[in-house]
Amino acid sequence: MDDAELDVLLRNDRYPRSAAYSARWMVDGGMGPNPVWQAEALTGLMSLEPGMRVLDMGCGAALSSIFLAKEFGVEVWATDLWVKPDENLRRVTEAQVTDQVHPIHAEAHALPFAEDFFDALVSIGAYHYFGTDDLYLGYYSRFVKRGGQIGIVQPGLAEEYETLPPPHLEPYWMWDFCAWHSPAWWRRHWEKTGLVTVEVADRLPDGWRDWLQWNEACDHDSGTPGRTEAQMLHTDAGQTLDLTRVVAHRN
Repeated sequence: MDDAELDVLLRNDRYPRSAAYSARWMVDGGMGPNPVWQAEALTGLMSLEPGMRVLDMGCGAALSSIFLAKEFGVEVWATDLWVKPDENLRRVTEAQVTDQVHPIHAEAHALPFAEDFFDALVSIGAYHYFGTDDLYLGYYSRFVKRGGQIGIVQPGLAEEYETLPPPHLEPYWMWDFCAWHSPAWWRRHWEKTGLVTVEVADRLPDGWRDWLQWNEACDHDSGTPGRTEAQMLHTDAGQTLDLTRVVAHRN
């Protein structure tokens, strides 16, 4: 597929900031649902100002980090375990934000930062891999200043269910989907610690449609239309699956 065709498939009026970025760049660096769209959806509910220090936890290929730096003038520590920092440095250099984005290799439970260092913590499509532990927020939140913002967006559920998967999703269900939770679950999971106040916990409006649009575009680009995840999202049509967004501040 040529780049012009891909641009058409990924045209989405809900994300005007993201429209300034190449669809090819997003697809080539994508890991999970579109990280640039998710970053735009999350930061629409956060207050980021030039010069702020931001931790982008589980940044993958650093697309969200580059987006944050370019769009808000913040300084970002692009932290990931799975993607090597030299790979992310190449993308950061190509994007001409080497003075704003610092690629870091670190595991989520062994972060090399000082307490109270950041003005905001964000995690795009990654927090559920390490943050479902009851004790994790107590560790993670110490890296943001008191009053500082914490925001996540990732695959999730419309609500919690007694048994998973629902019958219509049985053919598609993977064991690690057990880490997907509803906005209400995340609100309780964070607020029960007393460490943060949750300002927003919601289903991203039309999030499942964004997720499906992204998967279909990536599948067509790879020459393998109709792959399993897109079939799953089509079948579910937003009944069970969505993108979950949570924004809080440290008390």
